[in-house]
Amino acid sequence: MQNAPLVQQGQPITWQRMALTAAGVAGAVVVIDGFLNRETRDGLSTGEQALLHDTFKYTGGGLVLTALAARSMFKSGLAFRIMTANPWLVLGVSLVGSIGTMMGTFYTPPEKTVQKHLLWLGFNACQAATLSPLFLFSPAILSRAALYTVGIVGSLSYVGATAKNDTFLNLGGPLLAGVTVVALASLAPMALPLGVRSLAVTEALSLYGGLAVFGGFVLYDTQKILHHARLSEQGLMKADAINESIGLELDMINIFIRLVQILAMQGNNRK
Repeated sequence: MQNAPLVQQGQPITWQRMALTAAGVAGAVVVIDGFLNRETRDGLSTGEQALLHDTFKYTGGGLVLTALAARSMFKSGLAFRIMTANPWLVLGVSLVGSIGTMMGTFYTPPEKTVQKHLLWLGFNACQAATLSPLFLFSPAILSRAALYTVGIVGSLSYVGATAKNDTFLNLGGPLLAGVTVVALASLAPMALPLGVRSLAVTEALSLYGGLAVFGGFVLYDTQKILHHARLSEQGLMKADAINESIGLELDMINIFIRLVQILAMQGNNRK
């Protein structure tokens, strides 16, 4: 065990595999759009386009900052200190930091630009600290998971953006119940003495159930952005791309984490 490599190895990425993945993603977009979106809406208004574009800019920027900060934290040894700490302490600190900075961002008006961006940066820093141990996995696994995440979120966002108004907004309640089940399944092994079969069930709920739930959240959050853009055009609320981006960023992070775990499990099963 002492001689085993610390970083998990994965299969190298080839251009052929990337091309096949891209083709699969493109096919998935067509299939998902045809199945979920039989009745499409008219074109987006100027306000809807502007808020959607700004939201994805902040989402992409936040994810890049999170990845760079997580890599720096990993190189500094923070990931190892996190892994050796009490898991409940790590969970509590990460939840307090993430929720605190997220709520601070939500309740800061867009007019306070500096304060809002600082809180947004603090939120991304908290996400980076939580994600830094993922760099123990091989770059191939992380790259494939990132590519698949972009494909999944991109296809579902396209479906949500082209669907009729408010088609997926009624998913809020079921998705909240689903994420509660996923969270309990993730925490159960830490709190309860479970057998092998029970662990397998909770792991499947956490991984595959989490993929389904957060995929649904992508549809919901995309339509929520467009709904808020229409309210903004009517003067009922102020458009806030930073607030909208946080939901999509959390969706992508949770999908990415689960894909990393699934790909790592598949790699171990082949050995």
